[in-house]
Amino acid sequence: MNESTRRQFLKVSAATAVAAPAVLGLAQAAGDTPPAPAAPATNPAAAHEVTHTLARYIVNARYEELPENVRKEGTRTLLNWVGVAVGGSRHETIACAVSALAPFSGPPQATLLGRRERFDIMNAAFINGVSSHIFDYDDTHLKTIIHPAGPVVSAILALAEYHPVSGQDFLNALVLGIETSCRIGNAVYPNHYDVGWHITGTAGVFGAAAATGKILGLNEQQMVWALGLAASQPVGLRESFGSMNKSFNPGRAASNGIFATLLASKNFTSSDGMIEAKRGWANTISTKQDYREITEGLGQRYEMALNTYKPFACGIVIHPAIDAAIRLRNQYHLTAGDIASVQLRVNPLVIELTGKKTPQEGLQGKFSVYHAVAVALIDGAAGEKQFSDRAVRDPKVMALRDRVSAAVDPTILPEQVYMTITLKDGRKLHQFIAHAIGSLEVPMTDQQLETKFTDLAEGILSAAQTRQLLTDCWQVAQLSDASLIAQAAVPQ
Repeated sequence: MNESTRRQFLKVSAATAVAAPAVLGLAQAAGDTPPAPAAPATNPAAAHEVTHTLARYIVNARYEELPENVRKEGTRTLLNWVGVAVGGSRHETIACAVSALAPFSGPPQATLLGRRERFDIMNAAFINGVSSHIFDYDDTHLKTIIHPAGPVVSAILALAEYHPVSGQDFLNALVLGIETSCRIGNAVYPNHYDVGWHITGTAGVFGAAAATGKILGLNEQQMVWALGLAASQPVGLRESFGSMNKSFNPGRAASNGIFATLLASKNFTSSDGMIEAKRGWANTISTKQDYREITEGLGQRYEMALNTYKPFACGIVIHPAIDAAIRLRNQYHLTAGDIASVQLRVNPLVIELTGKKTPQEGLQGKFSVYHAVAVALIDGAAGEKQFSDRAVRDPKVMALRDRVSAAVDPTILPEQVYMTITLKDGRKLHQFIAHAIGSLEVPMTDQQLETKFTDLAEGILSAAQTRQLLTDCWQVAQLSDASLIAQAAVPQ
């Protein structure tokens, strides 16, 4: 990919206030996006006591200090994560993990969301983390392409079933964990990602350690050690993308974070500068270290406010085309039989990443703009069901897919699309998308998140259970015991 395309793909302005700033561009393409151009390297003056500064903030930060919009975004992140974790719970990947680990799991301390088995805390956190990432349908921090909830919420929800925690303390820990992951990710992205690290896992382990350490009440020195022990456990390589191993990474980051915190809580020591030291995490894992991203504005600007949620179960690079298809379908009440052809004008990146014309399996369908548009026009949706093996082999979808064409137009930005549908009666319908639903400019509404959640839970939880689980997530700050969320996610 050339430099101009890379710059075009992710246009992100730094967050400078509590409220989310304007962030342009796309965060993922068929899984995770190519990295943005290299940012400035180390700022030596900002490298002093980074680990201690971060640990001090985590230990002292209180729920009451969180701005209302940050609390709300933390709640939306929780709800989105629970939905995708339940939705992924019956996937073959989880069956493999449960079968492999069940003989060795410890006491049945924690729930596997969407299932009836109970595992020990660390194995439950691992499996729930895997489940939440299987569909590539989880939350995304656009500046770093980290999927922050997977490692963090998987860890603290498992721990909450063993160590009681109020909903407010749980939500505070969730925000602090995501803040930790994303700030550390900011410090090394994109160089760290560029060489092949899966940043969701490598930065996510810090978030899991910070959040669980907050719940266990670690003091500053113990939190420093927990972060240091997390630094010693980077997990995740981009080579794993396209296999079950990709979902392994956030799951393992969750269990590694708990592991680090439990040791630190009993005064198992680490270096006091494991993030910033010459031979510490940032210097050995990346050629870029901007420690100001970690320490500046703590408690004043929140990366949590930049989290986004996917309305479609595929790479964000084809979300504009799906959005356009659904809008035209609904506006004109289209059926497949009405459509003679569909023409797209797209950024070159769309063809480069999602140019498969004849996908044979559901996973391949996520890499096909042709399939995505066809199934969106027929179903009016692009959830996990629309990217199943059944969907890509559906004769009706295949027939319409063959009538979809895409032309590269360098003037179209990656977050845009221009669609023309020619009807069999000769009429032409047009739709231009500047920012697709799910972007920071056009965020998913609460109702849309609920619809996504309900769709994912269908066939796993009853309608009554789904309603109760939704209520518990929305009202997390009012819960006396946050583990009620896990309990509500067990199928009857």
